[in-house]
Amino acid sequence: MRIRGVPGSLAALGLAVALAACSSGTNGGGTAATQAATQAAETGPVTLNFWCWSAGQKEKVAAFNKAHPDIQVKHTDAGGGTDTATKLLTASRAGNAPDATCLEYQTIPAMIVAGALADISAYTADIKDAFTPEVWSLTSFDGAVYGVPQDVGPMVMVYNRKRFDELKIAVPKTWQEFATVAADVRKKDPDAYLATFAPAEFGNFAGLAQQAGATWWKVQDQTWTVGIADTASTEVAAYWQGLIDKDLVKAEPLLTPEWNNQLNQGKILSWPSALWAPGVLYGIAEKQAGDWAIAPLPQWTPGDDRVAFQGGSAIAVTKNSKHAQAAATFAKWMNTDKTAYDIQIAAGEYPASLAGQQATTTSEPPKLVSEQKDYWQVAAKAAQRTIPHISWGPNVGTAQSAFQDAMAAAIRDRTPLVQALQKTQQVVVDDMKATGFKVAGP
Repeated sequence: MRIRGVPGSLAALGLAVALAACSSGTNGGGTAATQAATQAAETGPVTLNFWCWSAGQKEKVAAFNKAHPDIQVKHTDAGGGTDTATKLLTASRAGNAPDATCLEYQTIPAMIVAGALADISAYTADIKDAFTPEVWSLTSFDGAVYGVPQDVGPMVMVYNRKRFDELKIAVPKTWQEFATVAADVRKKDPDAYLATFAPAEFGNFAGLAQQAGATWWKVQDQTWTVGIADTASTEVAAYWQGLIDKDLVKAEPLLTPEWNNQLNQGKILSWPSALWAPGVLYGIAEKQAGDWAIAPLPQWTPGDDRVAFQGGSAIAVTKNSKHAQAAATFAKWMNTDKTAYDIQIAAGEYPASLAGQQATTTSEPPKLVSEQKDYWQVAAKAAQRTIPHISWGPNVGTAQSAFQDAMAAAIRDRTPLVQALQKTQQVVVDDMKATGFKVAGP
Protein backbone atom coordinates (compact mmCIF):
# COMPACT_ATOMS: atom_id res chain seq x y z
CA MET A 1 0.00 0.00 0.00
CA ARG A 2 1.23 3.54 0.60
CA ILE A 3 4.92 3.90 1.22
CA ARG A 4 5.88 4.04 4.87
CA GLY A 5 9.47 4.11 6.04
CA VAL A 6 11.51 2.74 8.90
CA PRO A 7 11.48 5.36 11.65
CA GLY A 8 14.60 6.85 13.11
CA SER A 9 18.24 7.06 12.15
CA LEU A 10 20.68 4.22 11.67
CA ALA A 11 23.31 6.05 13.72
CA ALA A 12 23.84 3.11 16.07
CA LEU A 13 25.13 0.95 13.24
CA GLY A 14 28.81 0.57 12.46
CA LEU A 15 29.95 1.86 9.09
CA ALA A 16 31.76 -1.38 8.30
CA VAL A 17 28.56 -3.36 8.68
CA ALA A 18 26.63 -0.89 6.57
CA LEU A 19 29.10 -0.87 3.72
CA ALA A 20 29.47 -4.63 3.73
CA ALA A 21 25.73 -5.11 3.54
CA CYS A 22 25.07 -2.52 0.83
CA SER A 23 28.19 -2.80 -1.28
CA SER A 24 29.47 -6.35 -1.19
CA GLY A 25 26.16 -8.20 -0.99
CA THR A 26 27.39 -10.56 1.73
CA ASN A 27 25.12 -11.48 4.59
CA GLY A 28 27.72 -11.85 7.30
CA GLY A 29 25.79 -14.66 8.96
CA GLY A 30 27.39 -17.80 7.60
CA THR A 31 27.31 -19.15 4.06
CA ALA A 32 24.28 -20.65 2.42
CA ALA A 33 26.12 -23.97 2.19
CA THR A 34 26.70 -23.98 5.94
CA GLN A 35 23.07 -23.19 6.62
CA ALA A 36 21.91 -25.88 4.24
CA ALA A 37 24.20 -28.46 5.85
CA THR A 38 22.88 -27.56 9.29
CA GLN A 39 19.30 -27.99 8.16
CA ALA A 40 20.04 -31.27 6.39
CA ALA A 41 21.20 -32.72 9.68
CA GLU A 42 17.86 -31.99 11.33
CA THR A 43 15.09 -34.55 11.52
CA GLY A 44 11.35 -34.06 11.64
CA PRO A 45 9.28 -31.14 10.32
CA VAL A 46 10.77 -27.67 10.44
CA THR A 47 8.67 -25.02 12.17
CA LEU A 48 8.96 -21.45 10.90
CA ASN A 49 7.71 -18.22 12.42
CA PHE A 50 6.38 -15.69 9.90
CA TRP A 51 5.31 -12.06 10.33
CA CYS A 52 3.00 -10.42 7.81
CA TRP A 53 0.15 -7.91 7.89
CA SER A 54 -1.33 -8.03 4.39
CA ALA A 55 -4.62 -9.53 3.25
CA GLY A 56 -4.93 -13.24 2.56
CA GLN A 57 -1.88 -14.30 4.56
CA LYS A 58 -3.77 -16.60 6.92
CA GLU A 59 -5.28 -18.49 4.00
CA LYS A 60 -2.01 -18.66 2.08
CA VAL A 61 -0.11 -20.00 5.09
CA ALA A 62 -2.77 -22.65 5.69
CA ALA A 63 -2.49 -23.76 2.06
CA PHE A 64 1.31 -23.91 2.31
CA ASN A 65 1.18 -26.00 5.48
CA LYS A 66 -1.21 -28.42 3.87
CA ALA A 67 1.10 -28.85 0.88
CA HIS A 68 4.32 -29.06 2.94
CA PRO A 69 4.07 -31.46 5.88
CA ASP A 70 7.86 -31.18 6.35
CA ILE A 71 7.69 -27.38 6.84
CA GLN A 72 5.05 -25.88 9.09
CA VAL A 73 4.58 -22.12 9.38
CA LYS A 74 3.13 -20.09 12.24
CA HIS A 75 1.74 -16.76 11.07
CA THR A 76 1.67 -13.59 13.18
CA ASP A 77 0.31 -10.18 12.19
CA ALA A 78 2.90 -7.87 13.77
CA GLY A 79 1.20 -4.73 12.49
CA GLY A 80 1.49 -2.76 9.26
CA GLY A 81 4.66 -2.04 7.33
CA THR A 82 6.07 0.51 9.76
CA ASP A 83 5.21 -1.55 12.86
CA THR A 84 6.66 -4.72 11.38
CA ALA A 85 9.89 -2.99 10.34
CA THR A 86 10.34 -1.41 13.77
CA LYS A 87 9.67 -4.66 15.61
CA LEU A 88 11.94 -6.58 13.25
CA LEU A 89 14.90 -4.33 14.01
CA THR A 90 14.36 -4.79 17.75
CA ALA A 91 13.90 -8.56 17.44
CA SER A 92 16.90 -8.93 15.16
CA ARG A 93 19.21 -7.15 17.60
CA ALA A 94 17.90 -9.42 20.37
CA GLY A 95 18.51 -12.50 18.21
CA ASN A 96 14.88 -13.63 18.13
CA ALA A 97 13.52 -12.33 14.82
CA PRO A 98 11.05 -14.56 12.94
CA ASP A 99 12.34 -16.85 10.20
CA ALA A 100 10.52 -14.91 7.50
CA THR A 101 8.74 -11.58 7.32
CA CYS A 102 6.91 -9.29 4.95
CA LEU A 103 8.74 -6.02 4.26
CA GLU A 104 7.81 -3.07 2.10
CA TYR A 105 10.35 -2.60 -0.67
CA GLN A 106 11.59 0.78 0.49
CA THR A 107 12.51 -0.61 3.92
CA ILE A 108 14.68 -3.44 2.60
CA PRO A 109 17.91 -1.39 2.20
CA ALA A 110 17.68 -0.23 5.81
CA MET A 111 17.16 -3.82 6.95
CA ILE A 112 20.19 -4.93 4.97
CA VAL A 113 22.29 -2.19 6.53
CA ALA A 114 21.01 -3.25 9.96
CA GLY A 115 22.18 -6.81 9.29
CA ALA A 116 18.66 -8.20 9.73
CA LEU A 117 18.26 -10.09 6.45
CA ALA A 118 19.84 -13.21 4.97
CA ASP A 119 21.13 -13.47 1.43
CA ILE A 120 18.96 -16.19 -0.15
CA SER A 121 20.42 -16.04 -3.65
CA ALA A 122 21.59 -19.66 -3.32
CA TYR A 123 17.96 -20.77 -3.08
CA THR A 124 16.19 -18.46 -5.51
CA ALA A 125 17.91 -18.82 -8.89
CA ASP A 126 15.10 -21.10 -10.06
CA ILE A 127 12.42 -18.41 -9.68
CA LYS A 128 14.21 -15.31 -10.94
CA ASP A 129 12.48 -15.56 -14.33
CA ALA A 130 9.07 -15.71 -12.62
CA PHE A 131 9.33 -11.91 -12.25
CA THR A 132 10.21 -9.03 -14.53
CA PRO A 133 13.77 -7.71 -14.07
CA GLU A 134 12.28 -4.49 -12.70
CA VAL A 135 10.37 -6.33 -9.96
CA TRP A 136 13.25 -8.69 -9.16
CA SER A 137 15.56 -5.69 -8.74
CA LEU A 138 13.43 -4.46 -5.83
CA THR A 139 14.85 -7.22 -3.62
CA SER A 140 18.27 -7.74 -5.24
CA PHE A 141 21.42 -5.77 -4.51
CA ASP A 142 24.90 -6.37 -5.97
CA GLY A 143 24.11 -9.98 -6.84
CA ALA A 144 22.58 -10.80 -3.45
CA VAL A 145 18.87 -11.57 -3.02
CA TYR A 146 17.14 -10.46 0.17
CA GLY A 147 13.54 -11.41 -0.50
CA VAL A 148 10.96 -12.76 -2.91
CA PRO A 149 8.61 -10.09 -4.34
CA GLN A 150 5.02 -10.54 -3.20
CA ASP A 151 2.86 -7.70 -4.52
CA VAL A 152 3.53 -4.53 -6.48
CA GLY A 153 1.85 -1.16 -6.86
CA PRO A 154 2.49 0.23 -10.34
CA MET A 155 1.21 3.78 -10.49
CA VAL A 156 -2.03 4.55 -12.34
CA MET A 157 -4.67 7.25 -12.33
CA VAL A 158 -7.85 6.24 -10.50
CA TYR A 159 -10.75 8.48 -11.54
CA ASN A 160 -14.49 8.91 -11.08
CA ARG A 161 -15.64 8.02 -14.59
CA LYS A 162 -19.26 8.90 -13.81
CA ARG A 163 -18.30 12.45 -12.79
CA PHE A 164 -15.93 12.78 -15.76
CA ASP A 165 -18.83 11.89 -18.06
CA GLU A 166 -21.20 14.29 -16.28
CA LEU A 167 -18.76 17.18 -16.66
CA LYS A 168 -17.79 16.10 -20.19
CA ILE A 169 -14.08 16.05 -19.46
CA ALA A 170 -11.51 13.70 -20.97
CA VAL A 171 -8.99 11.59 -19.12
CA PRO A 172 -5.63 13.42 -19.36
CA LYS A 173 -2.81 11.55 -21.06
CA THR A 174 -0.04 13.94 -20.02
CA TRP A 175 0.59 16.07 -16.94
CA GLN A 176 0.19 19.16 -19.11
CA GLU A 177 -3.30 17.92 -20.04
CA PHE A 178 -3.90 17.13 -16.36
CA ALA A 179 -3.41 20.81 -15.51
CA THR A 180 -5.81 21.81 -18.30
CA VAL A 181 -8.43 19.33 -17.11
CA ALA A 182 -7.97 20.54 -13.51
CA ALA A 183 -8.84 24.08 -14.65
CA ASP A 184 -11.81 22.78 -16.63
CA VAL A 185 -13.19 20.99 -13.58
CA ARG A 186 -13.02 24.15 -11.49
CA LYS A 187 -14.93 26.08 -14.18
CA LYS A 188 -17.66 23.47 -14.60
CA ASP A 189 -18.09 22.70 -10.90
CA PRO A 190 -16.58 25.35 -8.59
CA ASP A 191 -16.99 23.00 -5.60
CA ALA A 192 -15.03 20.18 -7.22
CA TYR A 193 -11.34 19.47 -7.72
CA LEU A 194 -9.65 17.07 -10.08
CA ALA A 195 -7.16 15.90 -7.46
CA THR A 196 -5.42 16.51 -4.14
CA PHE A 197 -1.85 17.43 -3.32
CA ALA A 198 -1.32 15.66 0.00
CA PRO A 199 1.79 16.87 1.88
CA ALA A 200 2.15 13.62 3.84
CA GLU A 201 2.29 11.39 0.75
CA PHE A 202 6.04 10.81 0.59
CA GLY A 203 5.69 7.67 -1.51
CA ASN A 204 3.37 9.25 -4.02
CA PHE A 205 5.67 12.22 -4.61
CA ALA A 206 8.67 9.88 -4.81
CA GLY A 207 6.90 7.87 -7.51
CA LEU A 208 6.01 10.94 -9.55
CA ALA A 209 9.58 12.20 -9.25
CA GLN A 210 10.95 8.83 -10.34
CA GLN A 211 8.57 8.89 -13.30
CA ALA A 212 10.09 12.26 -14.22
CA GLY A 213 13.61 10.83 -14.07
CA ALA A 214 14.69 11.38 -10.48
CA THR A 215 16.95 9.02 -8.54
CA TRP A 216 16.71 9.77 -4.84
CA TRP A 217 19.50 7.45 -3.65
CA LYS A 218 22.30 5.61 -5.35
CA VAL A 219 25.57 4.13 -4.15
CA GLN A 220 28.77 3.47 -6.06
CA ASP A 221 32.18 2.54 -4.67
CA GLN A 222 30.82 2.97 -1.14
CA THR A 223 29.80 6.58 -1.83
CA TRP A 224 26.15 7.59 -1.72
CA THR A 225 24.49 10.26 -3.84
CA VAL A 226 21.20 11.75 -2.63
CA GLY A 227 18.93 13.30 -5.27
CA ILE A 228 15.75 14.23 -3.40
CA ALA A 229 16.15 17.82 -4.57
CA ASP A 230 17.52 17.00 -8.03
CA THR A 231 16.30 18.73 -11.19
CA ALA A 232 13.52 16.25 -11.96
CA SER A 233 12.18 16.34 -8.40
CA THR A 234 12.19 20.13 -8.18
CA GLU A 235 10.39 20.34 -11.53
CA VAL A 236 7.68 18.04 -10.16
CA ALA A 237 7.41 20.20 -7.05
CA ALA A 238 7.15 23.33 -9.18
CA TYR A 239 4.41 21.70 -11.27
CA TRP A 240 2.25 21.00 -8.21
CA GLN A 241 3.08 24.45 -6.83
CA GLY A 242 1.54 25.96 -9.94
CA LEU A 243 -1.65 23.94 -9.52
CA ILE A 244 -1.90 24.89 -5.83
CA ASP A 245 -1.28 28.59 -6.48
CA LYS A 246 -4.11 28.63 -9.05
CA ASP A 247 -6.44 26.69 -6.73
CA LEU A 248 -6.71 23.88 -9.27
CA VAL A 249 -6.03 21.09 -6.74
CA LYS A 250 -6.76 20.78 -3.04
CA ALA A 251 -3.71 20.92 -0.79
CA GLU A 252 -4.72 18.82 2.21
CA PRO A 253 -4.22 15.36 3.72
CA LEU A 254 -5.87 12.32 2.18
CA LEU A 255 -8.33 9.95 3.84
CA THR A 256 -9.41 12.33 6.59
CA PRO A 257 -13.12 12.53 7.47
CA GLU A 258 -13.32 15.82 5.55
CA TRP A 259 -11.60 14.39 2.48
CA ASN A 260 -13.68 11.23 2.59
CA ASN A 261 -16.86 13.33 2.72
CA GLN A 262 -15.79 15.34 -0.33
CA LEU A 263 -15.02 12.12 -2.18
CA ASN A 264 -18.43 10.68 -1.38
CA GLN A 265 -20.07 13.89 -2.63
CA GLY A 266 -18.30 13.56 -5.95
CA LYS A 267 -16.10 16.60 -5.34
CA ILE A 268 -12.74 14.80 -5.60
CA LEU A 269 -12.55 13.35 -9.08
CA SER A 270 -9.27 11.44 -9.23
CA TRP A 271 -6.36 10.02 -7.29
CA PRO A 272 -3.06 9.54 -9.15
CA SER A 273 -1.76 6.65 -7.09
CA ALA A 274 -1.33 2.90 -7.56
CA LEU A 275 -3.23 -0.31 -8.21
CA TRP A 276 -4.12 -0.75 -4.56
CA ALA A 277 -6.09 2.50 -4.53
CA PRO A 278 -9.48 1.15 -5.72
CA GLY A 279 -9.62 -1.07 -2.65
CA VAL A 280 -8.88 1.88 -0.37
CA LEU A 281 -11.50 4.10 -2.00
CA TYR A 282 -14.14 1.36 -1.94
CA GLY A 283 -13.66 1.15 1.81
CA ILE A 284 -14.81 4.77 2.19
CA ALA A 285 -17.17 5.14 -0.79
CA GLU A 286 -19.00 1.84 -1.30
CA LYS A 287 -21.98 3.61 -2.88
CA GLN A 288 -19.71 4.65 -5.76
CA ALA A 289 -18.98 1.04 -6.72
CA GLY A 290 -18.89 0.81 -10.48
CA ASP A 291 -18.54 4.59 -10.94
CA TRP A 292 -14.75 4.60 -11.01
CA ALA A 293 -12.07 3.35 -13.42
CA ILE A 294 -8.31 3.39 -13.82
CA ALA A 295 -6.28 4.89 -16.65
CA PRO A 296 -2.56 5.07 -17.39
CA LEU A 297 -0.78 7.62 -15.23
CA PRO A 298 -0.33 10.93 -17.11
CA GLN A 299 3.08 11.25 -18.75
CA TRP A 300 5.68 13.94 -18.10
CA THR A 301 7.12 13.39 -21.58
CA PRO A 302 4.53 12.55 -24.27
CA GLY A 303 5.12 9.01 -25.48
CA ASP A 304 7.06 7.90 -22.39
CA ASP A 305 4.60 5.64 -20.57
CA ARG A 306 6.96 4.33 -17.89
CA VAL A 307 5.77 4.56 -14.28
CA ALA A 308 7.21 3.98 -10.85
CA PHE A 309 6.05 1.62 -8.14
CA GLN A 310 4.19 3.07 -5.19
CA GLY A 311 4.14 0.51 -2.43
CA GLY A 312 4.30 -3.27 -2.48
CA SER A 313 6.04 -5.86 -0.36
CA ALA A 314 8.31 -8.90 -0.39
CA ILE A 315 8.84 -11.88 1.88
CA ALA A 316 12.37 -11.85 3.30
CA VAL A 317 14.31 -14.41 5.32
CA THR A 318 15.98 -13.08 8.45
CA LYS A 319 19.57 -13.62 9.45
CA ASN A 320 18.39 -14.95 12.82
CA SER A 321 16.66 -17.89 11.15
CA LYS A 322 18.20 -21.31 11.67
CA HIS A 323 16.17 -22.62 8.75
CA ALA A 324 17.09 -20.27 5.91
CA GLN A 325 16.59 -22.83 3.16
CA ALA A 326 13.18 -23.88 4.44
CA ALA A 327 12.20 -20.22 4.89
CA ALA A 328 13.30 -19.50 1.31
CA THR A 329 11.19 -22.44 0.11
CA PHE A 330 8.23 -20.92 1.93
CA ALA A 331 8.85 -17.43 0.49
CA LYS A 332 9.08 -18.83 -3.04
CA TRP A 333 5.87 -20.86 -2.77
CA MET A 334 3.94 -17.95 -1.23
CA ASN A 335 4.74 -15.76 -4.22
CA THR A 336 4.86 -18.09 -7.22
CA ASP A 337 2.45 -20.96 -6.57
CA LYS A 338 -0.95 -20.81 -8.30
CA THR A 339 -2.85 -21.59 -5.11
CA ALA A 340 -1.06 -18.72 -3.38
CA TYR A 341 -1.58 -16.06 -6.03
CA ASP A 342 -5.22 -17.05 -6.56
CA ILE A 343 -5.79 -16.35 -2.86
CA GLN A 344 -3.82 -13.12 -3.21
CA ILE A 345 -5.93 -11.88 -6.12
CA ALA A 346 -9.15 -12.70 -4.30
CA ALA A 347 -7.87 -10.64 -1.36
CA GLY A 348 -7.37 -7.63 -3.63
CA GLU A 349 -3.58 -7.61 -4.08
CA TYR A 350 -1.79 -7.31 -7.43
CA PRO A 351 0.75 -10.16 -7.56
CA ALA A 352 4.39 -9.47 -8.24
CA SER A 353 4.89 -12.68 -10.25
CA LEU A 354 4.25 -12.78 -13.98
CA ALA A 355 1.99 -15.82 -13.64
CA GLY A 356 0.00 -14.13 -10.92
CA GLN A 357 -0.41 -11.02 -13.03
CA GLN A 358 -1.54 -13.14 -15.96
CA ALA A 359 -4.10 -14.83 -13.72
CA THR A 360 -5.67 -11.46 -12.93
CA THR A 361 -6.78 -11.09 -16.56
CA THR A 362 -9.50 -13.71 -16.03
CA SER A 363 -10.52 -12.35 -12.64
CA GLU A 364 -13.27 -9.88 -11.78
CA PRO A 365 -12.09 -6.28 -11.30
CA PRO A 366 -12.24 -4.70 -7.82
CA LYS A 367 -15.69 -3.57 -6.72
CA LEU A 368 -15.01 0.16 -7.07
CA VAL A 369 -14.19 -0.31 -10.77
CA SER A 370 -16.52 -3.24 -11.40
CA GLU A 371 -17.87 -1.76 -14.65
CA GLN A 372 -14.45 -1.32 -16.25
CA LYS A 373 -14.09 -4.25 -18.62
CA ASP A 374 -10.44 -3.59 -19.44
CA TYR A 375 -9.33 -2.98 -15.83
CA TRP A 376 -6.83 -5.83 -15.69
CA GLN A 377 -5.46 -5.03 -19.15
CA VAL A 378 -4.71 -1.46 -18.06
CA ALA A 379 -3.21 -2.80 -14.83
CA ALA A 380 -1.04 -5.29 -16.69
CA LYS A 381 0.34 -2.63 -19.02
CA ALA A 382 1.25 -0.44 -16.06
CA ALA A 383 3.05 -3.37 -14.45
CA GLN A 384 4.95 -4.08 -17.66
CA ARG A 385 6.13 -0.49 -18.02
CA THR A 386 7.65 0.11 -14.62
CA ILE A 387 10.92 1.96 -14.23
CA PRO A 388 13.86 -0.38 -13.54
CA HIS A 389 16.38 -0.09 -10.75
CA ILE A 390 14.33 2.01 -8.35
CA SER A 391 16.54 2.38 -5.32
CA TRP A 392 15.90 3.39 -1.74
CA GLY A 393 18.49 4.62 0.72
CA PRO A 394 19.46 3.49 4.20
CA ASN A 395 17.47 6.20 6.01
CA VAL A 396 14.10 6.23 4.27
CA GLY A 397 12.34 6.81 7.59
CA THR A 398 14.32 9.98 8.21
CA ALA A 399 13.54 11.15 4.69
CA GLN A 400 9.85 10.46 5.07
CA SER A 401 9.59 12.37 8.35
CA ALA A 402 11.59 15.30 7.00
CA PHE A 403 9.52 15.40 3.81
CA GLN A 404 6.21 15.36 5.67
CA ASP A 405 7.30 18.09 8.08
CA ALA A 406 8.70 20.32 5.36
CA MET A 407 5.78 19.87 2.97
CA ALA A 408 3.18 20.47 5.70
CA ALA A 409 4.98 23.67 6.70
CA ALA A 410 5.16 24.80 3.08
CA ILE A 411 1.41 24.34 2.61
CA ARG A 412 0.64 26.02 5.92
CA ASP A 413 3.01 28.95 5.44
CA ARG A 414 2.56 29.19 1.67
CA THR A 415 6.26 28.83 1.04
CA PRO A 416 7.64 27.07 -2.07
CA LEU A 417 7.46 23.28 -2.27
CA VAL A 418 10.89 23.35 -3.89
CA GLN A 419 12.33 24.75 -0.66
CA ALA A 420 10.64 21.93 1.25
CA LEU A 421 12.43 19.41 -0.97
CA GLN A 422 15.75 21.16 -0.42
CA LYS A 423 15.21 21.03 3.36
CA THR A 424 14.39 17.32 3.12
CA GLN A 425 17.53 16.66 1.11
CA GLN A 426 19.71 18.47 3.67
CA VAL A 427 18.21 16.53 6.59
CA VAL A 428 18.80 13.23 4.80
CA VAL A 429 22.39 14.06 3.85
CA ASP A 430 23.22 15.32 7.35
CA ASP A 431 21.74 12.18 8.89
CA MET A 432 23.71 9.89 6.59
CA LYS A 433 26.96 11.73 7.28
CA ALA A 434 26.33 11.63 11.02
CA THR A 435 25.73 7.89 10.76
CA GLY A 436 29.07 7.41 9.02
CA PHE A 437 28.10 7.06 5.38
CA LYS A 438 30.23 8.70 2.71
CA VAL A 439 27.97 11.07 0.77
CA ALA A 440 28.93 12.87 -2.44
CA GLY A 441 28.47 16.62 -2.64
CA PRO A 442 28.10 19.25 0.11
